[in-house]
Amino acid sequence: MDAPWFDPNTFGAWFGMIVGGGGGTLCGLWGALCGFLCPRGKGRKVILGGMFVFVVLGLILSGVGLYALFSGQPYGIWYPMLMTGFVFAVVNGVLIPVIRKNYEQAENRRIAAESIRVG
Repeated sequence: MDAPWFDPNTFGAWFGMIVGGGGGTLCGLWGALCGFLCPRGKGRKVILGGMFVFVVLGLILSGVGLYALFSGQPYGIWYPMLMTGFVFAVVNGVLIPVIRKNYEQAENRRIAAESIRVG
């Protein structure tokens, strides 16, 4: 085992607080924004782009966490990165098709309403 990158207890606490708590709150706010904009068919590129950013950040954190695990770093270093990255990537990755379907339904409602108005 190499020397720990950081003090495991301090790193785990701060990383969990900042990235886990702050990132989780940001994901929740993003989800609320999505729930507000998706049914209206607004902000498709911004919402889906943000979801992809969360997935990419999650994959990067997971990769660094796996590297730390396999290089023999202590639990307090690899676990927070791996867990936060896994949650970011999986939760946001699984919701992308759901959001796309919501936008598709909003578009279909818009088209149906236009055809009623015109016809």
